[in-house]
Amino acid sequence: MSDRHPLLVFAHADEASAFEGVPHLVTGVGKVNAAVSLAAALREGSVDRVIVLGTAGVVGEGADRLSLDTVYQVTELVQHDFSLPSPAVAPAGEVLLAETATMATGDQFVKDDAQRAHIAGLGAQLVDMEGYAYASLCARLGVSLQVFKIPSDFADSATTDAEWDEIVFTKSRQLRAFWEARLAQR
Repeated sequence: MSDRHPLLVFAHADEASAFEGVPHLVTGVGKVNAAVSLAAALREGSVDRVIVLGTAGVVGEGADRLSLDTVYQVTELVQHDFSLPSPAVAPAGEVLLAETATMATGDQFVKDDAQRAHIAGLGAQLVDMEGYAYASLCARLGVSLQVFKIPSDFADSATTDAEWDEIVFTKSRQLRAFWEARLAQR
């Protein structure tokens, strides 16, 4: 019998606050923390797939169709803070949801209308700070990846760090309900 298992990953401990008792990895915020922490966990060799859960800002074309109370499966990732062309990365895990989105990743908490417009121009509907790093690493190592995000804000000039700090615990509970209903038994 194999001791290989899925690895549940969060960027921020507050996103994982409702997952007490469920084994998971908190990588830390940003692309470097995400890549280094996930690489260390994958080095152990017991992980058969990675499942990322977390929050994201809403941006881009079709953003008005996204609900702050719906979990979306990310099916393509791009970088928004890198000046050289970066290839889009598609997670190699099974698509389970009809609610899908493209997500842009960069090392800034987006809360500016100009940044939001730039990111929208890349074709993304969501923005985070770690997803591209997770996807790039998993693609290079041949590890299956699924990314599920629940929007926490609209990544515009009205968004604040304090607003995210207040809402993240509610988002964690929503992610736990999604986990229990859709992923825990898979």
